[in-house]
Amino acid sequence: MSNPSAEYDRPTGDSSLLTGLNPQQREAVLATEGPVLILAGAGSGKTRVITHRIAHLVLDRGVPSERLLAVTFTNKAAAEMKARTEALLAGQAMRSWISTFHALCVRILRREAEAAGLPKDFVIYDEEDQLQAVREALRALDLPEKVHPPRRILARISAGKNAGRDLEGEADSESVGAATLARVAERYRQALEAAHALDFDDLLLRTVALLETNEEVRQGYRRRFQYVLVDEYQDTNRAQYELIRHLSGPRGNVTVVGDEDQSIYSWRGADIRNILDFEADFPGARVLRLEENYRSRPAILEAASGLVAHNEKRKGKTLRAVKPAGDPVRLHQAGDEFQEAAWVVSRIAALRTAGRAAVLYRMNSQSRLFEEALMRAGLPYEVWGGVGFYERREVKDLLAYLRLVANPRDPLALKRVLNVPPRGIGERTVHELERVAAERGTSTWDALAVVEGEALLPARATAPLRRFREMLEALRMEAPSLCLKDLLSRVLEVTGYSAALAQQESHESQDRLENLAELLSAAADYEVRDESPSLAGFLDRVSLLSDVDKARDEAPVVLMTLHSAKGLEFDAIFLVGLEEGLMPHARSLARGEALEEERRLCYVGMTRARERLHLTWAQSRSVFGQRRLSEPSRFLVEIPRDQVEATADGRLPVISASAPRRRYAPERGGTPAPPPTPDALRGLKPGARVRHPLFGVGTVLRSETAGEELKLTVSFPGVGAKRLVARFAGLELV
Repeated sequence: MSNPSAEYDRPTGDSSLLTGLNPQQREAVLATEGPVLILAGAGSGKTRVITHRIAHLVLDRGVPSERLLAVTFTNKAAAEMKARTEALLAGQAMRSWISTFHALCVRILRREAEAAGLPKDFVIYDEEDQLQAVREALRALDLPEKVHPPRRILARISAGKNAGRDLEGEADSESVGAATLARVAERYRQALEAAHALDFDDLLLRTVALLETNEEVRQGYRRRFQYVLVDEYQDTNRAQYELIRHLSGPRGNVTVVGDEDQSIYSWRGADIRNILDFEADFPGARVLRLEENYRSRPAILEAASGLVAHNEKRKGKTLRAVKPAGDPVRLHQAGDEFQEAAWVVSRIAALRTAGRAAVLYRMNSQSRLFEEALMRAGLPYEVWGGVGFYERREVKDLLAYLRLVANPRDPLALKRVLNVPPRGIGERTVHELERVAAERGTSTWDALAVVEGEALLPARATAPLRRFREMLEALRMEAPSLCLKDLLSRVLEVTGYSAALAQQESHESQDRLENLAELLSAAADYEVRDESPSLAGFLDRVSLLSDVDKARDEAPVVLMTLHSAKGLEFDAIFLVGLEEGLMPHARSLARGEALEEERRLCYVGMTRARERLHLTWAQSRSVFGQRRLSEPSRFLVEIPRDQVEATADGRLPVISASAPRRRYAPERGGTPAPPPTPDALRGLKPGARVRHPLFGVGTVLRSETAGEELKLTVSFPGVGAKRLVARFAGLELV
């Protein structure tokens, strides 16, 4: 492609658009020709650079605005980019293509439908349409939604498409899960084809295929878009990378803006190689850096920069604070998770007049104790990117089972879990139970025996009702002899609830299993701390905790996961649970790339802070209801010590990368029987029997050691083989 710069006047250099920009921002605005990578550090004003760059091309360089293409990820970001650019153009018509990736693809495919092999009237299925198509595919294949959740199936189909996998070709796979997914994917594709419809992934993939195979169309768009700009480039997947490559060409005027240190979405398909390999993909590329930070105090930036510098896969930058010095980064070492939550809430209360605060954690399940502490303190809060702990579906399901153990005549609890997990009890059966209960003036629970005894339903309907009734009666018989945690574990095992979740093997199911593990800890903690613990008392306590006013407009405290915090900023950040196995997460410990992403995730959390950053960890924590010693996160070791100040009741952890791992404490819910240590598990041979708090009793298939981490592969009935990190699994010898 020829360089179009000769068509336009050179910049005068004294444009009013450049006023107020720092030298790095000014250079990034003026570097318009050829491929350019702008590494924009956190809080460095990248949106300002992007909008001023577009306005500079139009006003100072005389480039027709329709020759510009700017792409980002969300409609909100695209709308903000367009509004801020139009404000800079001071009334001049703005005809640039500023849009999301998907909106760009729709526009191209509408124009080029014939060349793309699409009907001109093709429709776009949004997420609800896609889910409905999956549901219809499941019904056609007689697959129950409870066992095969449509949202999970859709996510796996999407991941397969973006990875270039032929899911339909796996229909004959020996893996039952892969074969089932292949059958559903084929039905889903057929449904879309019959409706002349494309889903969101198809929009990208069909556009890439069109540009890749049709030289005329490809060159036409390269001539049209003489300047291409991409925001949040570190979050692009391979299809989005290919789209930009085809539109700009290897030597076109393509500018990408991003920060490899904030690449935290690999699980959604983002490929960090896109930004790391930019210079190889676009020969002659210039690399510019935006390193002046307008958000955070110096100590926050230096601590965060020192941490992320331990990553190998990065381009590198040195953030410099524009703000003057402020408070140091504070590290608090708590005795346990209760003390951690209490300290955080006490600090939030003390800082109420100093702006908005956010509590950031790695897993949704960690929100429970902070919610409870904030409620006790009377501080309003919001949970962003999720719902309150006791409002989560899996938590409410298990609490419903406990309510039935306490009182089987609870109609709402019975209806909630009668077919959860799926056990062949359909809506017609439920309606019949309710009809009988109403006619006989009895409870739905008592109607179970009536329907079964009088054969009011076919045998195929009464059999699962009988099994449910017998299961619940057995649990009620066992309950008096079990502590609350063991009762919950028993419910999870005999109902098959945890087994059903484990079979899904998705991020969502993993989060739900972690929430169930936290519920076990909540039950164990209640028994230790309450003077007269009982099942009824626990249920009362939970009801009171969850019965809070949901209207929390302008709440001064926000609770959210680290992933949800990206792109936001707060006056005070409390980054909690900085322990091995939590942050970094246990799933990342054996894989270098995953560990680097965990470090980037921690960096993102730290750089959300404007004025104050607090880091906390607990010396012991209840996991699966068992009290264990914790190790401070390796990330705390990597943060420069001169930027961190210990709180008055805490101290800096003195550990090194080569320090021996701590072992779990031998305390278990206040009972004398200790959980097995990794040393005790290390001698297990294949065939040994162990009990997992969520999956029940299983058989050890093999054991392996990577460094100091013992991993066991255990086969659980109804769940399958699970590879577990012994020190976090909560296993007991049987």
